[in-house]
Amino acid sequence: MLALGREVLALQPFSVLLGSELLVFTSALTEIRIPVRPDFLQQHGFVHGGVVSYAADNALTYAGGGALGFAVVTSEFKINYVRPAKGQWLIARASVIHSGKTQAVCRCDVFASDSGVEKLCAVAQGTIALLSQPSEPKI
Repeated sequence: MLALGREVLALQPFSVLLGSELLVFTSALTEIRIPVRPDFLQQHGFVHGGVVSYAADNALTYAGGGALGFAVVTSEFKINYVRPAKGQWLIARASVIHSGKTQAVCRCDVFASDSGVEKLCAVAQGTIALLSQPSEPKI
């Protein structure tokens, strides 16, 4: 599952642009890591909320895809920023709360990591939907 998940990530130009890495992809857990670069920061020196949001969204979608199959999209998600993200890495860990035949509700915690110390910076929940006409990933 991890190898196929990495191939799919490599087909996402925005994920490649950010330097995203899929570290874990099982039916129980997804973990995506993004290196923090100076051009990801906002005016106060924190990682821009859009980058944090991307991390949550992609991890949620992978978690849902692990339950439903690869032909999925995010139907909706909500994010709470609980602390400014500052560090060397963003780490998004997502899992499935409930899965049915056509959608999965997933949860994600996003951490900012600095020298191996992780601090929770955002919590997200989303619904991942199976595409109505499933297609195989274009690998």
